Amino acid sequence: MRGTTRWSLLLALVLAFGLAAAACGGDDDEGDGGEAAETGGGGEATDEPIVIGAAVDLTGQMAPFDGPAVTAAQIQVDKLNEEGGVAGRELQLRVIDHQLDPERTKSAAIELIDDGADVLLVTCDVDFATPAVQEAITRGVLAVAPCIGTDQMGPERFGDQGKLAFSIGNVAQDEGAAMAEYAIDQGWMRAATATDNVIVYFQDVVKAFAARYTELGGEVVVEESWTQGDGTIQNVVSALDNANVDVIATSTAFDDMPAMVGGLRSLGNDTPIICGWSCDGNYWLPEGTDNFYLVTYASVFGDDPSDEVKELITAMEEQDQAPGTGGFVTGAAAIDAIAAAVEETGGTEGEALADAFEGFEGLETISGEISFSEEFHSVFGREYRVMEVQNSQPSFVELRAASSPAEIE
Repeated sequence: MRGTTRWSLLLALVLAFGLAAAACGGDDDEGDGGEAAETGGGGEATDEPIVIGAAVDLTGQMAPFDGPAVTAAQIQVDKLNEEGGVAGRELQLRVIDHQLDPERTKSAAIELIDDGADVLLVTCDVDFATPAVQEAITRGVLAVAPCIGTDQMGPERFGDQGKLAFSIGNVAQDEGAAMAEYAIDQGWMRAATATDNVIVYFQDVVKAFAARYTELGGEVVVEESWTQGDGTIQNVVSALDNANVDVIATSTAFDDMPAMVGGLRSLGNDTPIICGWSCDGNYWLPEGTDNFYLVTYASVFGDDPSDEVKELITAMEEQDQAPGTGGFVTGAAAIDAIAAAVEETGGTEGEALADAFEGFEGLETISGEISFSEEFHSVFGREYRVMEVQNSQPSFVELRAASSPAEIE
């Protein structure tokens, strides 16, 4: 995801997550993996360590997303090493905090690759990640984002070299489709959509919802839009309040999210609202929020259906890095996917790893089964956790996978 320059809720999240720097290493410091083996970014099979570099943000507005993902990745690295490593090789994770500065992002990628990184983890927004991604793919190194949610992490944005770029985040076309299929199953046949135009991910989730919803016989009767922070959210609230619909679908975050939800509820409007992962967490929920639904990667509220996910949450809590949203699990899943690709190819050559990723269909990871394709280098097919919020308390409802990604323009 990508933020604007000043969002107070992101700052609150940064404090809540403790920046994850203590666990992952600070600015230009190495992570718990120690010295990186000088393997020059991959190549022939060897008994040298597999070095995973991470050029991420641990101190800026992406820290609430990057930090927990990197902490979970380190825990998964340690777990795999305890089990004997990958293809007989130890995993090492080295982290550099680029603080979202484009030049630092590029230089972090260069330093990590020059020091032997075989794979590069990048920040959870494709715009912020681009300097690192471009450096990696130009040098033939696989670039993996834990939670970018658009189809731009791949050839869509980076052309032919984008074959080496992937995200473990759910592609928006899949997330919006899952939301729509859940809404139809609830009998919500008339919908309003509220599109936050601040980033492509928000826009595409709502587009995907509308596309699948109408395919299944639903009718979108009201379409509202705004841009985060433009001061028009109350106009959107008024329009939605006057809509005669069964459900309101959105994808947004930051200050305008509680303003929209709280504004509707303060007017006595109890229409169900459904959102994607961007609405996960209870840090933002206005008091008395009811009839609010979302889909996410994992429940951080003690009721996730996966024992393995619960164990990961406990491990993070023991490091004082309790996750605030389900997005943390994609960091561990990224390690699972990288490990599977190395096992399949027998090495760390970037294009071979990319071929393996494109061939993953129902790959088992800690986050559930994930799939990629030549078209989608972000995940589809994963089972979402559908969460319901009543009295401002989120709780797990069911697992739900979209039948297929929706087609959007």
